[in-house]
Amino acid sequence: MKVLVIGDIMGEPGRRAVERRLPKLVAQHSIDLVIANGENIAGGFGITPDLAQELFDWGAAVITTGNHAWDKKEIMEFIRHEPRLLRPANYPEGVPGKGSIVVETAGGERLAVLHLMGRAFMPTLDCPFQAARRELAKLKQETAAIVVDMHAEATSEKMAMGYFLDGEVSAVVGTHTHVQTADEQMLPKGTAYLTDIGMTGPVHSVIGVKKELVIEKFLTGMPRRFEVASGPAVFCAALIELDGTLGKALSIQRLRIPD
Repeated sequence: MKVLVIGDIMGEPGRRAVERRLPKLVAQHSIDLVIANGENIAGGFGITPDLAQELFDWGAAVITTGNHAWDKKEIMEFIRHEPRLLRPANYPEGVPGKGSIVVETAGGERLAVLHLMGRAFMPTLDCPFQAARRELAKLKQETAAIVVDMHAEATSEKMAMGYFLDGEVSAVVGTHTHVQTADEQMLPKGTAYLTDIGMTGPVHSVIGVKKELVIEKFLTGMPRRFEVASGPAVFCAALIELDGTLGKALSIQRLRIPD
């Protein structure tokens, strides 16, 4: 089974890159299932029902989010009824939506997607490690093939999650920082790992934001409203091949495709 996980899609430039690149990649690599992080797809902050539907129409089977999941109020009701749109599983009980899902490929293979959010330098949530244990106890009853999106700021927390789940899941890939790391690897017990997939969005920017606005904030220390940058985009993703029966990864490839 081949799974493509697209890094944080940032605003209109990121959407444009996905629409243009995804069909070609799916055909070129015979990809069975696509997971996309969409929490920044609406102008850099949040996701709307219409934009979520666009991603599904372009080929995403599952959309993950993160700390910006709730930035657009209209998503609250939508996420209650759309199980393919995930919020982190370690939100407290009673929060709308779900943190995991089991989906089927066109060939009938089953894959679970688990979405977690870190706590270091992030909003305070339940423990992602304990949440992972609880979710995996349920997911493993349905499939051995499990991909985890660990949405976190600290590289150490992402790496800790990778080793914590090594041999328990097929892959642990990180999102949130918008900067692709070069540490794709196979962990000792058969789990594919990448600290951060990187951003799908404007190249000439500071993590997707107009660079002059970020520089001004650093220079002055004053609040500044951020806007998504324009111009050419980059498509960042991780391509994971796994054994759907055993749940073990066979390989992981980091993709960074400029316009």
